Amino acid sequence: MFSQIKEDVRAALDRDPAATSALEVFFLYPGVKAIRAYRRAHRAYLKGHKFLARMISQRAARKTGIEIHPGAKIGRRFVIDHGHGVVIGETAEIGDDVLIYQGVTLGGTGKDTGKRHPTIGNNVMISAGAKVLGPLHIGDNSRVAAGAVVLENVPANCTVVGVPARLVKQDGKKVYCASLDQIHIPDPIAQEIARLEKRITALEGEKNK
Repeated sequence: MFSQIKEDVRAALDRDPAATSALEVFFLYPGVKAIRAYRRAHRAYLKGHKFLARMISQRAARKTGIEIHPGAKIGRRFVIDHGHGVVIGETAEIGDDVLIYQGVTLGGTGKDTGKRHPTIGNNVMISAGAKVLGPLHIGDNSRVAAGAVVLENVPANCTVVGVPARLVKQDGKKVYCASLDQIHIPDPIAQEIARLEKRITALEGEKNK
């Protein structure tokens, strides 16, 4: 477990340009604190000490604003940047080198039993406020844009955006719009307004015929 925590700290230090030292990251970053608590809670959970595991996770949630169920399976070098409002459900599975931002939910829809939460591949980025819901799969190296709501599987090497999330980039090729990054992300509300305006114009044209 110590080696995993050391890797988590190093990953946060490498990904956050504002971080100045490993000590700062270890002691002051809420995402790292939440992950440290999760590692302890998960070990207790696997040994059958579920009350203790939940106690550890809930204490961490109160301190950090990040709630990770101890039953979740999380890989190495996991980074939660900022982190407030992050929720990760019991049957969620997260691969290695995953980066998520504040307000992300890896949750259920309330319709499933057993496996209820998402499986996230390796080297995935899930941006601020995104919701990934249900027992779906996000493929390796994929990106989920800020505010997106993902309700279906996402293939590897893809970028998805919007509510509900739709594919805009796959294997380095544009599918829907221009290249995305954390700054230049299409506004899904503006896109929907434009679609409605186009539809209204078409209906008015039919009415005037």
